Amino acid sequence: MIQHFTLPSGERMAYRFLPGPKPDPTPTIVFLPGYMSDMSGGKAQAVIADAEAKGRACLLLDYTGLGQSEGVFAEKSLPLWREEVIALLDGLGIERVILVGSSMGGWLMLLLAEALGTRVAALVGLAPAPDFCEWGFDAAQKAVFARGEPVYEENIYGPEPTPTYAKFWAAGMECLRLARGVAFDGPVRLIHGQADRDVPWDISIRLAAALRSADVQVHLIKDGDHRLSRRADIAILLGQLDALFAA
Repeated sequence: MIQHFTLPSGERMAYRFLPGPKPDPTPTIVFLPGYMSDMSGGKAQAVIADAEAKGRACLLLDYTGLGQSEGVFAEKSLPLWREEVIALLDGLGIERVILVGSSMGGWLMLLLAEALGTRVAALVGLAPAPDFCEWGFDAAQKAVFARGEPVYEENIYGPEPTPTYAKFWAAGMECLRLARGVAFDGPVRLIHGQADRDVPWDISIRLAAALRSADVQVHLIKDGDHRLSRRADIAILLGQLDALFAA
């Protein structure tokens, strides 16, 4: 059942929370969708269905400005979503989490891991896209952002072009992590398709090097695309979660 949490801003954030057994010593799986995505996607639904079948706690959410949450997408940014996710976790009384970040959600999970510290038990990245505001746009597009204007790109997943707004880009440029490093010491599992046309798979290799943790594994899928939504891809994701819970 979809519920709504009222944020300090007054906007309502949509979420679906599956509590674990009481008392529940295990972390809550938190799925972080990609750019312009929401919790209705196949990977998110597979994760919560698997969690329910195995008696695990799980949280799905829609960022403000997307899905069933309130807000204007053009006004949103990674730092804002980070604070909103933390507010939601605190409001629901969720202490320990395993963050699962898809594409842009894989960038957001790094920011959350640094902010939440020991509350984060592990990270799982699906075609993670940290720093895409830097490597994902050419000089001409960055000049458009510098003028305060949006950039529209072809959307291979739908009929409408994909917008990136200047506010989002500018805030993202303040959140770069691949060169600076990521202060997280727990287990990290990265899954990336080598046929990904949106996020080059070497980003996961660079992220593995940037993470402070020594417990980092990268799983490459030779014919995997960016979505990683095939049954076999999802099976790999769920297998990684099983292994983290079993450790």
